[in-house]
Amino acid sequence: MHEGNPASFRDYVSRVAPGALPTPVPGEGAVHGTTIVTAAFDGGVLMAGDRRATLGSTIAMRDIEKVFGADRHSVIGIAGVAGLAVDLVRLFQVELEHYEKVEFAELSLDGKANRLGTLLRANLPQAMQGLGVLPLFVGWDPQAGRGRMFSYDATGGRYEEQSFAAVGSGAVFARGALKKLHDPRAGEREAALALLQSLYDAADDDSATSGLDLTRGILPLVMSVTAHGVRRFDIEELRPLAEEILAARAYRPDGPRAGAL
Repeated sequence: MHEGNPASFRDYVSRVAPGALPTPVPGEGAVHGTTIVTAAFDGGVLMAGDRRATLGSTIAMRDIEKVFGADRHSVIGIAGVAGLAVDLVRLFQVELEHYEKVEFAELSLDGKANRLGTLLRANLPQAMQGLGVLPLFVGWDPQAGRGRMFSYDATGGRYEEQSFAAVGSGAVFARGALKKLHDPRAGEREAALALLQSLYDAADDDSATSGLDLTRGILPLVMSVTAHGVRRFDIEELRPLAEEILAARAYRPDGPRAGAL
């Protein structure tokens, strides 16, 4: 009789090929990804991530992707040690696919969020050595009829967020911006604009977060989740939003003013 959960791909691999699972890497020389933000809008939820990865005080990559579709109805964004974070995302994607093949049904959104917490808990020894990974997870819940957002701590504890959330080195600045600019009743475009504004503010104060690089054509990666599934914004959708932000910041560098009560 096999031990472990047969619907868990990680449990299966840990029995038959444990060496295939993500392994610890030296902390020195590890590339780090930075800021991820998410926010609810009328009809779904959005997630955006900046594109910079750092190696100490050096910019290691300018166009890294930190936001991924987990399956047809959910998205995951990662901050922390980039190599481990990408491995975690891939393992999570396979976990969800494996479950669906074994059980002939898609895992519920709460089940997906719990499964991600289990994977994070398995990474706790590495996190305690400074090799931490912190995700944000969002998805469409057909039972609730709305998008939902989850943040996590290093122990795998999950926390449902109601309006917006941020994680990474620039999170405190991004949250400050979203606190003033985010409106959960707004549409998708307005929510995307608020997320880009928050990443701009984070980049303004956090050297590990990139802003809007129209010169190179490198803009934050933005994905939405609605009842229709996951959608990734293309560069032609994002460019007008970035141009609007940069034009407004030319005469008001600190960003838009929140509406008075």
